Amino acid sequence: MKILLTAVNAKYIHSNPAVYSLQKFTAEYAPEYKKDIELAEFTINHYADDILQEIYRRKPDVVAFSCYIWNLQMIEKVLEDLPKILPDVQIWAGGPEVSYDAPDFLKKHPCMTGVMTGEGEETFLELVSYYHGQKTLREIRGITYRDIEQKIVVNPGRPLLDMNRIPFLYDDLEDFEHRIIYYESSRGCPFSCSYCLSSIDKSVRFRDAQTVVKELQFFLDRKVPQVKFVDRTFNCRHSHALTIWNYIREHDNGITNFHFEIAADLLNEEELSLLNTMRPGLVQLEIGVQSTNLRTIEAIDRVMDFSHLSKVVKRIQAGKNIHQHLDLIAGLPWENYESFRQSFNDVYHLYPDQFQLGFLKVLKGSKMQEKAEEYGIIYHSQPVYEVFYTNWISYQEILKLKEIEEIVEVYYNSGQFTNTMRHLETEFPDPFTMYQSLGEYYGEQGWWGQSHSRMQRFEMLRGFIHSVSEDPVYDELLLLDLYLRENSKSRPKWAADLQAEKKQFLDWFKIEAEQHSILKGYEGYSAKQMMNMVHLERFSIQMAQICGWTTGEMADRDTCWVLFDYRNRSALDQNAGIYFIKKNDHNFS
Repeated sequence: MKILLTAVNAKYIHSNPAVYSLQKFTAEYAPEYKKDIELAEFTINHYADDILQEIYRRKPDVVAFSCYIWNLQMIEKVLEDLPKILPDVQIWAGGPEVSYDAPDFLKKHPCMTGVMTGEGEETFLELVSYYHGQKTLREIRGITYRDIEQKIVVNPGRPLLDMNRIPFLYDDLEDFEHRIIYYESSRGCPFSCSYCLSSIDKSVRFRDAQTVVKELQFFLDRKVPQVKFVDRTFNCRHSHALTIWNYIREHDNGITNFHFEIAADLLNEEELSLLNTMRPGLVQLEIGVQSTNLRTIEAIDRVMDFSHLSKVVKRIQAGKNIHQHLDLIAGLPWENYESFRQSFNDVYHLYPDQFQLGFLKVLKGSKMQEKAEEYGIIYHSQPVYEVFYTNWISYQEILKLKEIEEIVEVYYNSGQFTNTMRHLETEFPDPFTMYQSLGEYYGEQGWWGQSHSRMQRFEMLRGFIHSVSEDPVYDELLLLDLYLRENSKSRPKWAADLQAEKKQFLDWFKIEAEQHSILKGYEGYSAKQMMNMVHLERFSIQMAQICGWTTGEMADRDTCWVLFDYRNRSALDQNAGIYFIKKNDHNFS
């Protein structure tokens, strides 16, 4: 008997904790069946034929698919042809995208044997027992299936699982190299946001915190780059969060980063003080704001005090050690275009490290789906069920916001244009108008739908800037942003020619190669090697003032010389370290 647990992930770097959990749970509580369970992971970028061929090669007796909004269409393509090449295979599905309407899913797909609804660990274990003759389908809670007469039977649901019964998912990390490691310390959410499936089950269950920290040590010992907690609201129990955050701070290996999704307005003083002591880069926080329109917040059954949230975000920012990711959702009830503009500006002015604009997805079984007609929400009939328009916002306006979303991704979230964009705000009444105008400029130039290099993005932004301002300092700001991220050997055409200074540079590096008074970690390199590894750039005093640099005594009164160090980057934004070369530094003048 071979049972193939099959996942179709959004990207290669993702993994599917669900199928690993089903496999591990069965191995823990029924080790005699362990050899019968295999995993197969694909991505939505595979062709359906590739998936079919691999499943055929594995020759399973049973195939079970893990279904989500991002992969259902691909899985349905596979289901069209899988019975043709494996006519005797039993086909099951599970996951949020099939749990809510399991009978309809079975009617739509006659090849399906059944659907596991709700949490799957115990259900899957009993299903495996069924295929070994130990149970009948009627005895298994949490499934919807076809009986021998092809009648669809809906069994009662299953009680929620004790989180401490779930085994640790990772024996080794051989299969997870260059992939995100997911970890779950709780299930459920205390909130009732109407757009989220977690609102259906308000029960929050926690894995014992002492068990959690022992398992996290496994990742710390192996120096994995990132562990991403999938808990819906990690900090909803203060004692749980404090235990874990204290542990990772005390056992920090200097490499591993931990990602948490939190409710910022729940953070208390003890937690904030603790977060401010973390190593830069140890922790990153994802905070869902969704809207700052009070009527919208009330309509989606969300609890959020934006004033308090803002104070918390700024308090965390003051520590300069934690990456913060803030989200908005467009298309919510009572949020029109102008209201979204206000929400955008409110969140933007907090200057998070990442600012994500999402669009409402009307999920099956959510309260938002129940109220879609009342709110006039028209949305895609196929996954991912994204909004087209509502009573408050038109499709044309949604398309405009999608342009702004792309501009924000390129010119804000990339972190490659930070200084330029921050100063460019002064040319516009508000940040939203700036991004909207840049999106319109893209449209006028016919740039949408094309692939652009990083240097082209700089040139495109420069063209837009020249359409709104003649201030020459923008060329310097663009140059600063360029060299903060990479030691570009292809010098942009707008940059000043520094060929005449090369002899002066080399003389400076010869002294630095002997003394290493500024550049650390370059011992053993020659002056010429160091010149190639770093970058030295000239900026105006006006530029220094705009950037708020405290440069001390300059090499001369009109020029600020900045050294970009790419071996010592910021742990938060990966920008090069910068040093200001002052008068008399190694005879620099």
